[in-house]
Amino acid sequence: MKTATGTHSSTEARTPAGPAGLGAAGLLTVLVGAGLSIVDFFIVNVALPTIDRTLHASPVVLQLVVAAYGIAYATLLVLGGRLGDHFGRRRLFTTGLGLFTLTSLACGLAPTAGLLVAARAAQGAAAALMVPQVLSIIQATTTGERRSKALGWWGATSGLAMIIGQLVGGVLVTADLGGLAWRPIFLVNVPIGIVCLLAVRRTVPENRAERPLGLDRAGTPLFGALVLAVLLPLMAGRVLGWPWWTWLSLAVAPILAVLFAFSQKRGEHEGRTPLLPPSLLALPSMRRGLLLSVPFFLGFGAFLFVYALTLQDGLRLDAAAAGLAITPMAAGFLVASLLSSRLTVHFGQRVVTAGAALQAVGIAVLIGTVLLEWPQVPLPALIPGMAVAGFGQGLTMTTMFRVVLSKVPAAQAGSASGVLVTVQQVSVAAGVATLGSAYLWLAEPGVLGVLDAFVGVMAVQVLVALAIVFTGRKLPDPRG
Repeated sequence: MKTATGTHSSTEARTPAGPAGLGAAGLLTVLVGAGLSIVDFFIVNVALPTIDRTLHASPVVLQLVVAAYGIAYATLLVLGGRLGDHFGRRRLFTTGLGLFTLTSLACGLAPTAGLLVAARAAQGAAAALMVPQVLSIIQATTTGERRSKALGWWGATSGLAMIIGQLVGGVLVTADLGGLAWRPIFLVNVPIGIVCLLAVRRTVPENRAERPLGLDRAGTPLFGALVLAVLLPLMAGRVLGWPWWTWLSLAVAPILAVLFAFSQKRGEHEGRTPLLPPSLLALPSMRRGLLLSVPFFLGFGAFLFVYALTLQDGLRLDAAAAGLAITPMAAGFLVASLLSSRLTVHFGQRVVTAGAALQAVGIAVLIGTVLLEWPQVPLPALIPGMAVAGFGQGLTMTTMFRVVLSKVPAAQAGSASGVLVTVQQVSVAAGVATLGSAYLWLAEPGVLGVLDAFVGVMAVQVLVALAIVFTGRKLPDPRG
C-alpha cells in the first residue's frame, strides 16, 4: 500500500476498500464526530455564568469545568493515536465516539458541580480516543489529491468547530430550551453522536498497522505528567491566585520534558517503540510544521477568548449576540478552507505565509475599527476585519496540517496525528491561559480597562502573525 511518502510499506494493513476506501460519507462521519469534541472545549465558556447560577459553583469549580476536559483530552491524545494503530482506527473511533456520547449525556444531567467536573474529565478522555483516529484514517485510506482535500476538510473542521462552539453555545444558553438553561449545550451531542455511530460501520473502512507498535510504558506516563504539569497551573492558576504548587508544577515541567526526551531516544535506540519516535521529528515537514503550529494555535485560542469577552464585558452584548458576532470569521474561515487545497497545488507552502499576512491585516483592521467606534461599536463595522482575519486563519491552518503530515509514513500515522492534535490542544489552552490571563488583568479598571487591554493583546496577535509570515518561508513544500 502507498504510504504518505508514496513508497510501499508492509507495516500498514490493507482495507477491503483499498487505500482510497474513505468516501465522502465516511469523511463526513468522522469529521462530525471529531468536530463535536472540539466544539465542546469552547462551547462551555459562554455557559459558565449560567452554570454558576444553577449549580452554585465556586470560581475554582467553574474553572475546573473547563480545565478538566482540556487536561484529560490533551494528556491522552498521543496514547489514543497509538491505541488506534494497535487495535484498529475505526474501532477506537467508534469506542471514543460512544463514550463521548455517554459522557455528554452525563454532563447534561449532572445534578452537582462536582459531578459535572468529573463528567467533563471523562468526556475529555473519550475525545482523546476518538480525535487522533480521524487523521490516521485519512492518512491510511486516501492518497494524492483526495488526501489533500480530506486534510483540508479536517483543518476546516478543526477551526470552524472552535469558532462555532462559542456561537452555538451562546445561542443555546440564551434560548433556555425547555427551561434547561445550560444543559442543552451537552445534550445536543447525544442525537448527533448516535447518528454518527450508526453511520461509521457502513462508511468508514477498518485499518490498522500489520505489525502494530507496542505501548511505551515509560514514555506514556512521563508525557502525561508533562502535559499535566504545564496545563493544570496555566488553566487553573489565575482563578486560584497562583498558589505555590502552580509555580512548582511549572518548574518541574522542564525536568519532565528532559526525562521524556531521554526515554524516547533510548527507546528508539534499543529497538523499542517510543510514544514519540525521534525519527518522526527528524522529518523536516513534521518538525518545522509543529514549531510553527505552536504560535499559531496559541494566538488562535487567545483571539477567540479575548474577542468574546470584549464583546460581553466592553460592549455589553449577551451571549447569543457575542456568539453571532463571530459569524464573519467563521464564513471567511470556511471559504479559505475550501480554496486552500487548490491553492496549495499551485503555490505550496506559500499559502501559509499568505494566510498569516491576511490574518495580520484583518486583526489590524479590527483594532482600528474598535478604536474609532468605541464604546458604541456597531456589529456590522466588525465584519471586514473579522472576515479577512478568518480567511487568513483558514488558509494558514488547513495548509499547515498538510505540511506537517505530508511526509509521515502511514504506519506512523497514529503517532503523528496524536502529536499534531496534542500540539494544537496544548497551544490553544496555553494561549487562553497566558494572553487570556493578561487580558483579564489589563482589563481591570485600575489597570488599563477593556479597550486598551483588547488593543494590547490583539497587537500581540498581529506580531505573531507577522512572525509566521517570515518564518513560514522555511516550511517544506507539501507537494513533494
